[in-house]
Amino acid sequence: MSTTTASRAAPPVDVRVSPRRKKTAGAHWEGDRIVVVVPAHLRGRARDSMVDELARRLATQRPLLHASDDELVERATVLGRRYLDGVTPASIRWSSRQRARWGSCSLHSREIRISDRLRVVPEWVLDGVIVHELAHLLVPDHSPRFRALERRYPRQGDAEVFLSGFALGLRSGEPTPGELATDGSGLPDDDRGPWVS
Repeated sequence: MSTTTASRAAPPVDVRVSPRRKKTAGAHWEGDRIVVVVPAHLRGRARDSMVDELARRLATQRPLLHASDDELVERATVLGRRYLDGVTPASIRWSSRQRARWGSCSLHSREIRISDRLRVVPEWVLDGVIVHELAHLLVPDHSPRFRALERRYPRQGDAEVFLSGFALGLRSGEPTPGELATDGSGLPDDDRGPWVS
């Protein structure tokens, strides 16, 4: 997959060429950038037009949910009180460097980092990741005691299933939740359905 940068819309737009895509192009957010993935055979004006259209549509639909570090702090405080006897991290914030995991927790500093790829997931999925990382502040491993703590969040299993599908979609180059896809007709493809450390 090769990457080139184009500035066709207010946010920066990265155009990636995928030999695996045959008919559809897709667009999704990575941090504050829009990434458009196009089939390798698509070139010239057709490619430019598709990139412009997907970037424009995605920019107008950007989820406002999960927008700031302050919102993460607020959410972690609520979830810690509700499910984990009031545990709170020293800090929690979004990270654009979390590419192999959805989140991470430092036991020494009590800092939690959440992958910014999760900005687009439903709130209940993000909550599952936050509860998982908060549980690590109490139990550092994935022992049965840890699993019992994270399962206090009633949708933990659902969140893990969602994240497994989301991760598969990210790896396969297929559209994922929060991503627009098109075959060039101007109509989005049907949604195709990310993981926890």
